[in-house]
Parts: sequence; C-alpha cells; structure tokens
Amino acid sequence: MKTLTATKKLVVLFMASIFVLSCSNDDDGPAPFVPTDSIVAIAQQTNDLSILVSALIKYPDLVNTLSGDGTFTVFAPNNDAFTALLGAIGQTSIDDVPEDVLRNVLEYHVYATSALTSNLVAPGSIAMVNGESATITSNANGVFIDSAQIIAVDAIATNGVVHIIDSVLVPPSILPIVGTIVAPAYFNKNFTTLIAAVLNADTDVLSVLLGNGPSGNGLTLFAPTNAAFEAAGITNVNGQDAVLTYHVVDGTVTQSMLPTSGIAAAEVATLGGNIYVTNAGGPVSINGTTTVTATDITGSNGVVHVIDNVLIPPTQNIVEIVSDFASGDPAEFTMLAAALTRAGLLSTFEGTGPFTVFAPTDAAFMAAGFPDVASIQAATPEALTPILTHHVVQPNAHIFSTDLTDDLAAPMLNGQNVVVDLDNLTLQDAGGNSPAGLIPSLLNVHATNGVVHVIDKVLLPQ
Repeated sequence: MKTLTATKKLVVLFMASIFVLSCSNDDDGPAPFVPTDSIVAIAQQTNDLSILVSALIKYPDLVNTLSGDGTFTVFAPNNDAFTALLGAIGQTSIDDVPEDVLRNVLEYHVYATSALTSNLVAPGSIAMVNGESATITSNANGVFIDSAQIIAVDAIATNGVVHIIDSVLVPPSILPIVGTIVAPAYFNKNFTTLIAAVLNADTDVLSVLLGNGPSGNGLTLFAPTNAAFEAAGITNVNGQDAVLTYHVVDGTVTQSMLPTSGIAAAEVATLGGNIYVTNAGGPVSINGTTTVTATDITGSNGVVHVIDNVLIPPTQNIVEIVSDFASGDPAEFTMLAAALTRAGLLSTFEGTGPFTVFAPTDAAFMAAGFPDVASIQAATPEALTPILTHHVVQPNAHIFSTDLTDDLAAPMLNGQNVVVDLDNLTLQDAGGNSPAGLIPSLLNVHATNGVVHVIDKVLLPQ
C-alpha cells in the first residue's frame, strides 16, 4: 500500500470542516452525521461483502491501512461478483488464487487520493493503489467503473467511503489473460512456477499463449504443476523458452482428438519439437514419463491438459548419450560404445531413426563373456553386429515403457523377436537365455532420434 501522507492531510481538513459545520449548526438543527466505523469494519458488518472480507484478511497490512487514518474510496465487489469471477478464471475458491495475484486485484479496488462520495464521482480516469488506472463512465443505466456497475453508494466511514459494485475489477495488465488457456494456471497456486517461467522467458511466450497459434486454430497447452517442476529439478525458471514451447501444440486438441497408439507411441508436433503420446485405452502418457492428470480445460483460444511431469526436449542423439555415459565418472556403457564402434554402427545410430534401443550395461557385457573393452575390440564386426541389432526394435519407432504390453513379441533389427514380460519387467531374447531385466530408473532416456532403455543383460540372438 502506498504512503498516505497527503491523504492524511485531507482527513484533517475533512474532519475540521465537520467540526465547523457542527458548531455553526448547533442552533439551526441536528448536527451532521459523524461516522464511527472504518472501511474494514463496514465491510465486516455487510453480509454481501463476506468474500471480499475473506480475501482482505489474507493481507494484515491492507487491513491495518484500511482501518486507520486516510481518505480512501473503496469500490467493493459483492459476493455474486466474486462468484462470477471465480467461474471466469476456472477456480472454485479465492483460496486457489496466488496471493500476489489476489493482492493486485484487491488494490485495484482502492482509490487513495480522496473520499469520492456519490456527488463527487464523475466520468474520467482515476489512479488505483496498484498503480493502474480505472475508468468511470455513466449512461442512462447508471454509473460504472470499468465494466462494473455501482449498485450501492456512500457507506461513509471514518477514513473514507465504500461503494458496492456488481463485478470484480480486473487490472488492465491481467485482463487479457482472463478466459484464455493461460487463466487456469495464472489464477491457481499450483501453477505459479509455470507462470513464473512464462513471465521470465527470453522471448514473449505469454503473447504466444494468448494468441491463436500459427494456424489460427487455437493452442493446446500441457501444463505442468509446481510439483512437476520440483521433481524435474528445475529451480531456475529464467530463459526456459525451449521447455515451455515443448508443451504447446498448434491447434485445439481435446482428449478425444489425441491420436491412439499401438506398439509405438503416436508422434505429436509441438511448437518446440515432437512429443510422443501413449493413448491405448488407459491413462494418457507422454514420452513415457509423464501422465495427463486432467483434460479438456477449455479457454477462449484453446484447451489445457494438466500433466504431472515437465516435458524436457531431447538435445542429444543416441550415440551422444552413450558417449556421455562412457566418459562419465563412474563410466558406463564403455562396452556398448566400443561395440558400436567396432561393428561400424556409430553412423547408423547418429542418423534420424527413430530407434528404440535396449542398452546393456558394462556388467551385462562382462556377464556375456566380454571381460573388458579389449575383448570387444578383438571381436569381429560380423560377430558383434547380430548381437547389437538384437537390441534395436524394428521397424523404426519410439517405444516407451508405457507402450510395452505383457507378452509383446517385439521384432528386432536382426529379424528375431524379443518377448516382454511386463509383470517382471524383463525381456526374453531369441536365444532363450535367462531374461534381461529393465532397470526402472533408466527407462525412457529420450534422444533426438529415439529412446533408450537400460537393461542388465545382453540379449543374445539364436
């Protein structure tokens, strides 16, 4: 709330004028009305302002200011006004609204320069406490501030005056958001990290989300919750443009319009790259790691689906991922990297693909009879190639863990099948050897040209 030194002086003058009138009228009639309640007390005593009071008491400093000295004019929305606003922004309670957003809205209802009684309210622009201006107009139907009609006037307080209005005033800076696909997140505490990322993007992502998309057919937003950002370890929300656009589809795609998937995930283009949707009758998931938890939240420019994980666009191909692991500390996939090199397959798996690769660990290669990298390098390409191609699904496809089904016989590049045991999370190779286990923490490693799942044994062909 702003410093009110100037308005305090006005109060002194106002009270002095009342005192003069009171003295001069002693012999002429009854004394002028002298208010005894503050603006806050008047609101608390008015049943139809109970939601406003519930919002106001969230901010003790505002309560103290509007209970103390001053010459305020408060345009107070009634309960119906707040109920209508909550419907417009897709919330059920003011408790859902982020505190900084709610405070901004409340301060837009307070004029601190003087107490404008009804005889002083005139068409024009007035500066509200939040720093933005509201416009007063009048016509044959009544007097309005912005689009809200003043329906009850002149509740005179010790520190100003209250007028009741039939709509909540939304500050001009956030009015364009109301009703759009941004609103369900902007006005909900569970999505403050997403909104912070949008507002702190290097480019104007907010304008993109308020538009109708490149095609003019609206947008589809997959909205991660605060918990999703926390789980992804994203604490710095500045400059997350690539991540944000990876959540936005050009066009309005409702749940019923999502493509169905079979053995492989269905590819869907976003403004930041392709995502891969598993939609086979159960929960809809994306990129194998993300579940859609709420669908078809409609807005004026599209639709929102809530997700429980942040979608991270891939930046490395399969070979680069394997090489990074091989050069790490501790190193992993050194055997696989050596085998791909020896078999002459590096260029293949650097290609566009897509490939679904079941990648054996170094320990898996050792258990299969390759004690070290030197033993891999001593093997012939003709011996290694059938083994390596028995770890890659054919045809080229993105197959995430959510696409796997029990007893699925997946054809591999070497022409032989690998059978999935989903209950035990294992793969049976064509050679009939003991099953290889899928490592849960290393499933769905997304590459620019496919997906990698880590396994604990080498799959051997017949």
